[in-house]
Amino acid sequence: MSSIGRIGIDNALRIVKVDRSGWMPPTLLWIVTGTLIVTHQGTVLTLAFPVLSIAVGFWLYIRSPVKYVGYVWWLWFLSPEVRRLVDWTNGAYTPTSPIQVAPLAVTMISGLSLIRFYPVLAQRRGLPVLLVLSGLGYAFMVGVLSSGPLAALYDLANWVYPILIGFHILAYSRQYAEYRETIVRTFIGGILVTGIYGLIQFCVMPPWDVFWMRYSQMNSLGDSVPFGVRVFSTMNSSGPFAFAMMGALVYVMAANHRVRWLAGAFGLLSLSLSLVRSAWGGWVIAMLVQLAKSDNKMRMRIAVTAMVLAFFLMPLLMVSPIVERMQVRLQSIVNLHDDRSYAARNDFYEKFARTAFSDLTGEGLGATGTSTKLANDGRLGEYGNFDSGVMNIPFVLGWPGMLLYVSGLMWLLETVS
Repeated sequence: MSSIGRIGIDNALRIVKVDRSGWMPPTLLWIVTGTLIVTHQGTVLTLAFPVLSIAVGFWLYIRSPVKYVGYVWWLWFLSPEVRRLVDWTNGAYTPTSPIQVAPLAVTMISGLSLIRFYPVLAQRRGLPVLLVLSGLGYAFMVGVLSSGPLAALYDLANWVYPILIGFHILAYSRQYAEYRETIVRTFIGGILVTGIYGLIQFCVMPPWDVFWMRYSQMNSLGDSVPFGVRVFSTMNSSGPFAFAMMGALVYVMAANHRVRWLAGAFGLLSLSLSLVRSAWGGWVIAMLVQLAKSDNKMRMRIAVTAMVLAFFLMPLLMVSPIVERMQVRLQSIVNLHDDRSYAARNDFYEKFARTAFSDLTGEGLGATGTSTKLANDGRLGEYGNFDSGVMNIPFVLGWPGMLLYVSGLMWLLETVS
């Protein structure tokens, strides 16, 4: 064998070795997690899971920034299910479990990229991010004064982590092909796992999910019985699950991975059984935009994928309980005047829009959502149950923060379109 051939083989083996070593720590994390659940060591896992998750996150961020992004998504996919299994094995519901901090904390590690590559913010590609961060910075200062530093800081983390992980990917734009492949593979794997589990949940309704629904008082999830639940799979509720599936299905339709057919079929079925109409509409709009902006080759791939998915789904959609649930929800789209949910949301927007847009300075971060517990001795505040992301922007950020935040987002959308 020639020396050139040996060098090529040695390099290939080195790449494979690095690739395997990159996935070893997260694999060990999930093995340890499964072992502690099976052995009913929920108390130990409650503390060990976030600590180990953060340690693995730092390791991957330093050794393999590309795989770090995939690991972050898997944590968001699976951590809520880990929390439910721990509560069930312990026989006690914990309203604020440390396990739910793990995905947020690991995602926040990407903030190190903001420190390391801050000069990118002064470049054209980084200016939209700077505008968004400036808007959040303004709302944070208002929130510290109105809601206190702890509530404002917690809410800031929930607002800023998508920006930080996005900037992390932006900073490594030269490795775009690697990041793209990792993200697509992660979403296809995620939609396969969560889609299959979602169907199992609908048909069987595992006891740990029943336990979660009963004690968390998630009445919007339907009935905790087989064929009566709005599928939420491995996540906390049907809303986040549906929107994760919506994004994943956009990847699936244009991907060329072999397993995409199976993943797409289970993902689309579980999305349908989540009964989240806004996610259904969002996916249809996303597909229309994707078709409009794709070349003919990509359009053909999307069309073929759609036909294959329809072929797989037809037998499943003939099952009576599935058909009944789908028909009721689809009829509510046509008969909006009889839809209580739609009427309640419409009434909320009509009444609250004046309040949100008339508050020029904004209430600041920490004024809405679960962060209000930190300013009200563990109890939800006046706007603790705030179910509107649209109204949250003007109400929390105020006019100065909203103009900066929305301008940055619009600039980002214009850049990628």
